[in-house]
Amino acid sequence: MNALTFSAAFIAFFSVVGPPKVLLAFAGLAQVHEVRQLRTIALISSGAAVLVGLVTGIAAPWLLDLFHISTPALQLAGGVIFFIYAVGLVLGLHLGSDGAHQDSPDLVSGVRELLMPYVVSPLAMTAVLIEAAARDSFTWRSTVVGAYVSVIALDLVCVLLLARILRRTHHATIELLGRLLGLLLAAVGVDLVLDGLFDLGVQGLEARH
Repeated sequence: MNALTFSAAFIAFFSVVGPPKVLLAFAGLAQVHEVRQLRTIALISSGAAVLVGLVTGIAAPWLLDLFHISTPALQLAGGVIFFIYAVGLVLGLHLGSDGAHQDSPDLVSGVRELLMPYVVSPLAMTAVLIEAAARDSFTWRSTVVGAYVSVIALDLVCVLLLARILRRTHHATIELLGRLLGLLLAAVGVDLVLDGLFDLGVQGLEARH
């Protein structure tokens, strides 16, 4: 992905952390949290996501240099992590959850549930780092961060508006959609790994490009 404009960057971030993916995560929380509490969780987690994206995007070149990380290595790591998370969705395993919120749902447990799929989404953070480091320009990094923050703001608006509908969605429907989405996201994770391997010069992957 080599976005050249704000709109291209926005579309890229929309595809990896936009409402179609985020709403399903919030729908799961809506089953055990009241509407008001769900909206508070959405505000807190969205604020945290913006903060993480802002720091990551602005400091991208220095972060990659500090940890001696190449773009292909970042793609491989992000793809593997996201693939594991997606497989968990397919199998009905909620990775990163201790299940405590089922008995006593609170703000902390709700935000913790959103850490992997939303606040620090592997695909989103990989995209932010790669795009922000693509040009040695603060203006460009600001553009990338602006596109990311715009998508997070759109996610927040959708959750706030649809909170009551999400709460009324049947648990079986959420499970079904979650497993279907997990299958699709697993393919996205594999695709990102293949991109990393291609950038490393692995033979036989030229047909993908």
